[in-house]
Amino acid sequence: MTDAPAPAGELEDRGAAIFAQLREAPPAPPSSADSPEPAAPPNLPETADAAPADDPVSEATTQQPDAPVAEPAPADRAKRTIPPLPRIMAIANQKGGVGKTTTTVNLGACLADIGYRVLVVDLDPQGNASTGLGINIRGLQSSMYDVILSDVPIEDCVEASSVRNLFVAPASLDLAGAEIELVPAFSRELRLKQALHEVRDDYDYVLIDCPPSLGLLTINAMAAATEVLVPIQCEYYALEGLGQLLRNVGLVQKNLNPTLEVSTIVLVMYDARTKLSDQVATEVRQHFDEKVCRIMIPRTVRLSEAPSFGQPIIAFDPTSRGAVAYRELAKEVSGGPA
Repeated sequence: MTDAPAPAGELEDRGAAIFAQLREAPPAPPSSADSPEPAAPPNLPETADAAPADDPVSEATTQQPDAPVAEPAPADRAKRTIPPLPRIMAIANQKGGVGKTTTTVNLGACLADIGYRVLVVDLDPQGNASTGLGINIRGLQSSMYDVILSDVPIEDCVEASSVRNLFVAPASLDLAGAEIELVPAFSRELRLKQALHEVRDDYDYVLIDCPPSLGLLTINAMAAATEVLVPIQCEYYALEGLGQLLRNVGLVQKNLNPTLEVSTIVLVMYDARTKLSDQVATEVRQHFDEKVCRIMIPRTVRLSEAPSFGQPIIAFDPTSRGAVAYRELAKEVSGGPA
């Protein structure tokens, strides 16, 4: 069992302090990272790809991939401990728009690409992880709704994706009503755990995409998981509510799943042009130390475009900065190829 997380609410207080410091800070000199000519991200070469991450022209015209954005490893930082396989990871954060689904889809695809057998479980009623992997959620014979509410075996709803070794247990729009329908159900918090027990040994990684809430579906995911991966957007508002998430993890750990732990924190939507991204990243690293991945996922247009084609980023644009970053993240999370 790892060390207990920082006291609930402490990180939000520090986030408020960061925000206040930024508002009171004097204007930066023209050569700073906030100048009209953006500086290159850490560890990135001064090439055309070092242009603003949200500029569609800069990435669409690149010929060579950038190095991923990474925090240099301090000499005293402990080496990441890799839990044994199989690993069931709940990708959770109750705030919406912080990269849960993007991380689930692309981390899963990159883990599959390096040789692991991966199942993505879509517990979000919006079904974005399913559609992002090319699954038509309107034409399903069975989905995670049937698994959770009707005890349908999960293998009956698993669909193959276009990526070798990557499979999807898709969501459907019916899942939106599952929170209410689960209230009177017997063992309502353990439905997913019971379903995954039958296929646990068939996959090396099971990645559960949680909805942006702390309701019964998210609790089901945490009760079934061996660990929690938390994507954190490198912006002030992403720090708000993190204490509540940690409290809920603690409650699930105490009452339903004693082995659950927050094992991995991923900094996403990193923009090297802003001071705020660096300061948020620094605060998160100070609080969670080795739990925070060195690889930071940059904010890029290509990552936003890939889901509209039903493909993960490594299939949509294999040489983009997002693809390179998620490949490196998969290696860091897993410890290397299978």
